[in-house]
Amino acid sequence: MSGSDGAPTATPVLLAGVRLPGADAPVDVHVADGTVRAVVPAGAAPAGGVADAASAAERLDLDGRFIVPGLWDRHVHLAQWAMAARRLDLGAVSSALEAAALVAAAVRDGAGEVVGMGYRDGLWPDRQRIDLLDRVAGDVPVVLVSGDLHSCWVNSAAGRRHGLLERAGASGVLREDDCFRLVRELDDVADDVLDDWVADAARAAAARGVVGVVDYEMRWNRDDWARRAAAGFDALRVRFGVYTQHLERAADARLRTGDAIEGTDGLVRVGGYKVITDGSLNTRTAWCVDPYPGLGPDEHPYGQANVPYDELVPHLRRAREIGLDPAVHAIGDRANERALDALEAVQPSGWGGRASIEHAQLLRREDLARFASLGVVASVQPEHAMDDRDVAERYWPGRTDRAFMLRDLADAGVELALGSDAPVARLDPWAAIAAAVGRARDGREPWHPEQAIDARLALAASTDGAGSEVREGQWPISRSWSATRSQRRAPSCARCP
Repeated sequence: MSGSDGAPTATPVLLAGVRLPGADAPVDVHVADGTVRAVVPAGAAPAGGVADAASAAERLDLDGRFIVPGLWDRHVHLAQWAMAARRLDLGAVSSALEAAALVAAAVRDGAGEVVGMGYRDGLWPDRQRIDLLDRVAGDVPVVLVSGDLHSCWVNSAAGRRHGLLERAGASGVLREDDCFRLVRELDDVADDVLDDWVADAARAAAARGVVGVVDYEMRWNRDDWARRAAAGFDALRVRFGVYTQHLERAADARLRTGDAIEGTDGLVRVGGYKVITDGSLNTRTAWCVDPYPGLGPDEHPYGQANVPYDELVPHLRRAREIGLDPAVHAIGDRANERALDALEAVQPSGWGGRASIEHAQLLRREDLARFASLGVVASVQPEHAMDDRDVAERYWPGRTDRAFMLRDLADAGVELALGSDAPVARLDPWAAIAAAVGRARDGREPWHPEQAIDARLALAASTDGAGSEVREGQWPISRSWSATRSQRRAPSCARCP
């Protein structure tokens, strides 16, 4: 834990008999004042002042278990992830009729409002219709949020309640900005209730070895996280994003990327400027060079640009002026091309690893070198490739060799940062690592195995720059070390499961 000045005050710890990835011989890891002080062969005495502290250290015998740097999830929506567990689960439904049947059951059980989450309609044999939900729910408002968070399916009662009935039309489907607005209204949960849910989700993540997350919840995050830290939240380190609607508020508050929020002992820091430039694959709104086959009359054949280029560049320039690094959502190949154009227009000399493109799912091959030359991080979610392989084959036909190009990005010299985009995928870096390495799930053959990366690279991309191996000088520990000591979890490291 930390003292009043923010300095770590934890008892020194000796992690005895652990193994580093790729090594057979066990080592001892000495931790003091929140930092790895020495990594030495098992049973060997560390040099210098570390040896003096070793005798006072708490000894944890770990019997050859692996130890790795603490894991980070570089893209989450933590409040959405916490709420997802308390909403109607639509993750397994395979048609609009099946989804409506689950809604009907919830209404029969007495639900005064039905909020569902997780449907993926890209391969459904039938289309959403507002009257289908009206028939099963009547006057009970129904909002079903897609698994990618880029569309909602509502009934008439919900459309009226939220002032979006005309926008929903005959399908009842709201996409992109309309969906985002509705999701924000659904998030109107009492602070203390939501904070408890978030704390539960954070503890579950910590139990999987996660020590930090980058939270892109679409709200004014500073106050949320300052409040949680003041109430004792200490399970994870958090960097939070700032959206366009809050840029000037961030400027007034002098928020700069990397700065610690006062009163949080450094656990909560300012992240980047998040801007969503296009949609998603499952909603068929990711902005692409080539058209989507077989879309409905209310869908744009190429997807859509949520932020036109002539607006994106000024937004990025303003963020740079006030000290916020950009985190640009781009999924389709046209969106990625234009995102790189905008980043280059704002800072032609390159971003030095301080800018990221979030998702980078479909790319033109000529843009791989541009990622590298501009120093743009590819913040990617490998589990999405497993969830989306079939829908990608349907809607990006003949182009899936350019989808989720982890190996080619790495070979081009691009820094990878792995995440989940929870609740789009589960908040579990081990699942992301497995997907990045194996490119397979559920016993299926690997999908485009030429884009797999090796385990060491996947691990390094999951530790927020700490690399794949515990080494001297790594820091910091979270305040949860003292609170969770019974879990026998290393303060700056995480054991493999």
